[in-house]
Amino acid sequence: MVEVGLAFICALVAWSATAALIARGIRDPRLFMAAWVASAVALAIALSAGFPGALLDFSAATFRIFQIGVGLLGPLLLAWGAVEYAVVEPRTRFGTRLVVTTLGIVPLVVLTMDRLRGQFGNGYPAMREHYDFLPGIALGLVHTFAFVALAVCAAAALRRMGEQPRRARHQLTVLGLLALAVLIEVLVSRFGLGILGQLLMLGAIAALWTGFLRALNPPRERPGRRAGRGGRRRSRGGGSEDQDGPDDDEEDGVWGRRRKRDDYDDFDEYDDYGDDRGFDGAEGEGGGGGQRRQRLRGIITIYTLAEGRAEMFDDYADEMVEQVARHEPDTLLFACHTVPSAPLQRIVYAIYRDQLAFEEHEQQPHVLEFARRSANTVVATNVIELALSGASATDNLAGMLMPH
Repeated sequence: MVEVGLAFICALVAWSATAALIARGIRDPRLFMAAWVASAVALAIALSAGFPGALLDFSAATFRIFQIGVGLLGPLLLAWGAVEYAVVEPRTRFGTRLVVTTLGIVPLVVLTMDRLRGQFGNGYPAMREHYDFLPGIALGLVHTFAFVALAVCAAAALRRMGEQPRRARHQLTVLGLLALAVLIEVLVSRFGLGILGQLLMLGAIAALWTGFLRALNPPRERPGRRAGRGGRRRSRGGGSEDQDGPDDDEEDGVWGRRRKRDDYDDFDEYDDYGDDRGFDGAEGEGGGGGQRRQRLRGIITIYTLAEGRAEMFDDYADEMVEQVARHEPDTLLFACHTVPSAPLQRIVYAIYRDQLAFEEHEQQPHVLEFARRSANTVVATNVIELALSGASATDNLAGMLMPH
């Protein structure tokens, strides 16, 4: 009776986890999520077949369903999803899809049609005790592919360790959880393991669930990002020193054109709200002894990203936003937006104090580095120059967009 109770719990937990994964995946559908959800569905069907098998002994039909779900589709789809998740090279991903199609169809036919041998009991049946040579070879190829694919994904994540350590460590954690789930499925498929096999399958479900949820929440900020973002901005409020920016005597030729901060106040020397000449407008008339009104420069850049490379672009953009906040006091606002209705689009909105501030921004090393690194993630770029015709903003707008 213990086997019957555990079989029922395994099936119930598997379906509950699968329903939750489907609900989470619908909110932000991606290909690797679909592969992992399909793996969870196959696992749930297989464990459901395990309940009548534990209650009334396994039959040929329940044995085949169990092996197809736990031994074939479960590991195969997990490995495919891992490649879609961690590998960005299109050729590698396309080749993996071809291999997955082949290893999904041919072994499925073999496991469905090949004759069986031996007597069944009420424990999870071992593949080697009931299948002949050919099904064993087919499942062996699937299991080998799964482990090789996971190793390739781990290598791809390790290659990012130098430039993106947080993202690489995060991906390695997800891949480790998936590898644990695949290892458990392979062991249970090949050896059955009785009650221990049932307990291990609960562990496989937990590993898949945890890996899926972690993949949905990738890291967005490096350590110290918020402190760096706040340092320069606090100095502009008048009072605290800039602890994160470079010293004046270390600034290069680009910074040599920078006007001293004491030459003007952040708010007193231009009045853009309600003035249709705020962006690239004419000089102000009267007031202040003929003093020039600052002419703001606004730019919107719309990026269309390559499939599967949005997270990489977001990491690069996060780094650039941090550097802009630290080193560009004349960039008054610099924000990168996602588009919920278009997951492969990013919109960067920037306001510069004047044309000189824009030119200095374009020459900054971090801007040039962003352009170089993000080139293989972007398929199209559209730049829109802005002219202010009217505006209204709250005093804490900058704090909401760029919190300390």
